[in-house]
This record gives sequence, structure tokens and C-alpha cells, in this order.
Amino acid sequence: MQHIIFYTKENCPLCDEALAMLELLQHEYSFGIEQRDIYTNDEWLERYQLLIPVIHIGTVTLDCEQISYEALEHALRKAGDWEP
Repeated sequence: MQHIIFYTKENCPLCDEALAMLELLQHEYSFGIEQRDIYTNDEWLERYQLLIPVIHIGTVTLDCEQISYEALEHALRKAGDWEP
């Protein structure tokens, strides 16, 4: 099973919304979600603090301004080895 990386933090409504979209997509695509709290790693905090949620799917990275159901599904299809 493939996995995607989901950078998040506690008490983040945008993160909750993005996670809900990912969980919906798991019904069609087989992948795991690796959640990374940016407050547990200084490098992640510095890199992503104003951009979260940030999602890495294969070679595609989506930040808070780019995340939508359609964008996530497109990224999953672009990753190529995930079949609906």
C-alpha cells in the first residue's frame, strides 16, 4: 500500500477539512496517510508553518491554498501507481 504525507497541527480547521477529503478518497484509492505534526520537528515548523495543511502525494505537493477534492484526486491519479 502506498502512503501520502500530511503535515498538520492541532486545532487547525483547514487540516481537519483536508483530512476528511483524504479519508473520502481512501474509499476509491488504496493509500495510507502519514500525519506529521509540524510542532514536533523544527524543520517542518520552519518550512510549513504558514502553509499547512501540506500534502505530499508522490511528486506532487499541495499546500493550504491548493487543496481541494479535485486537486487531491488529480494528484493521486498523477502518482500513477494508484488505481481507483
